[in-house]
Amino acid sequence: MKTVIQIVLVLAIIALAYLCVDSIQRPIRFIKEHKLRSKAVINNLKDIRTAQIAYKSINDRFTGSFDTLIDFVKHDSLKLVKKEGSLSDSLIEAGWTEEKALKVGMIKRDTILVSVLDSLFGKQYPIDSLRYIPFTNKEEFAMGAGVVETGSGVKVKVFEAKVHNNVYLNGLEQQEIDNLSDKTLKLERYPGLKVGSLTETNNNAGNWE
Repeated sequence: MKTVIQIVLVLAIIALAYLCVDSIQRPIRFIKEHKLRSKAVINNLKDIRTAQIAYKSINDRFTGSFDTLIDFVKHDSLKLVKKEGSLSDSLIEAGWTEEKALKVGMIKRDTILVSVLDSLFGKQYPIDSLRYIPFTNKEEFAMGAGVVETGSGVKVKVFEAKVHNNVYLNGLEQQEIDNLSDKTLKLERYPGLKVGSLTETNNNAGNWE
């Protein structure tokens, strides 16, 4: 009987020790995985922003459609100024301007068309995956576009792309996810990652910046 009690006590001690270690390691594991996933999601959001800015430079507006945005990157072109020659410091000091140098042919500036995909991301970039949130089963970012009127009455075209913590952190410790979301909500911030805004003009900034 004594031996049985000793075995039970040893097992209980081992179980308690495991629980203690796990309680310490759990938030550490969450922080590590959160950092990994956040980095991947932020990279995607930055690429969405890059594509949206290019789209607006051609169409004078943003788009709330991934189909439209991806089709634009795949098939449209951007104007690129090809430069040949430059003004030396001595010519600038002598009063030469680029406009004058262009007229006499001292320097050349030619406008050429380049593929949006090639110029912004590279031919091998998986542009069709732009819409998908990393670490999910092809769930898509929420994206929209619109117009915000400033306090001075100026209408500014805006866009927003975002993902909630519960989506890209799915599968991790739920209590840790809830703690993270509660913390950001108390700061009156979006409980996730997003770039741009549909309610204010923030120069297309990401909420991690």
